Amino acid sequence: MMANLPADILVELEQAVATCPPDRCARILSGIVQLLSGSRDRPQELLAGVVDGVLLRLTERVEAKALVQLSTALAELKVAPPETLQRLASHDDPDVACPVLLKSQAVSATDLATIAASWGERHQRAIAARNSIEPEVAEALIKRGGPICLALIKNPGTQFSEAAYAALIARADPDDEIAKALVLRPGTPDLVVRKLLSQKAPAPKAPAPKAPAPKAPAKANASTIPPAQRAAPVPLKLPCPADYASARPEIVALSRVGKLNDSTVNRFTIRGETANLFTALSVLSGAPIEIVEHVMTNDDCEGLVMACRAARLNWATTLAILSNRSGSRLSFVERERAQQIFETLLLSTSQWTVRWGEIAASANPSDAGHRGTKMGVSR
Repeated sequence: MMANLPADILVELEQAVATCPPDRCARILSGIVQLLSGSRDRPQELLAGVVDGVLLRLTERVEAKALVQLSTALAELKVAPPETLQRLASHDDPDVACPVLLKSQAVSATDLATIAASWGERHQRAIAARNSIEPEVAEALIKRGGPICLALIKNPGTQFSEAAYAALIARADPDDEIAKALVLRPGTPDLVVRKLLSQKAPAPKAPAPKAPAPKAPAKANASTIPPAQRAAPVPLKLPCPADYASARPEIVALSRVGKLNDSTVNRFTIRGETANLFTALSVLSGAPIEIVEHVMTNDDCEGLVMACRAARLNWATTLAILSNRSGSRLSFVERERAQQIFETLLLSTSQWTVRWGEIAASANPSDAGHRGTKMGVSR
């Protein structure tokens, strides 16, 4: 007896499905899923193609609970019935669609981008949480709004195109959270970081050099500096006493009401509010301004990491401060070293070191007796 051809079997199955009650359809559905899941030694592409039409018919006849189970099972398969998978992924019920959108490797980037552009927040969040996100999918999600942008930026598997970065920079202008997340993301290009920092920095109150003053020939004008030197990081400009005097009342007031925290310090950092940032570090760590200035301008990051640890700031805020204190970003090796220092430091050790230890001594070795008085003012 000759075996029936797959096409004949398919016709018979479709005819049977058309007359089956929903509970029996659900059992057939479960059996087909088991067949697909257990066919490791069979040609999966052929099998998936054969059962695709039957599964499509079954999805029209079963309840949502069975569809959720089907979606969860197919999401784990590397090769799955394509039309059934597409129908599940674009289902209007998030409980049905999200397992496939989150995990399935068989859904195409084109389908994901289409769904990202058309469906609701839960569909978008499932796509934004995938292990790998293609550039066209990221671009479609970015068009949908801020919370999804943050989820994409925090996902290390997201691949951003130039167009995606341009859209994120535009959204970061009114949204500090997007700007902060992009600056802290390890893979963000330096050019993007510089654009973000430049648009977040406050406009200068007065032009820095009014004219090429002849009275100070020792200080080279920007036009006289060779190109190689101009490319080097610009030294951090320290606030003047008047800036500190203006910043201190607000910082102390924030500290007294418990609002001088990571979020506030991050905002000072992203916006380039140097006097506020230095004063906040001084108040939080108990170290005088002179020591804060010393660690902020020191080439080695260890002192600044200690000051941030002494101020009880978290690692994300510490990394933001490290990344924004000069014109160049930390290298991967420097970032890893800084994080290792941060995670291994004890709070008590950090506080002692920045107040009275080696850092305090190196900041002002000739004025050790007077330092205690200054520190009492700076706390």
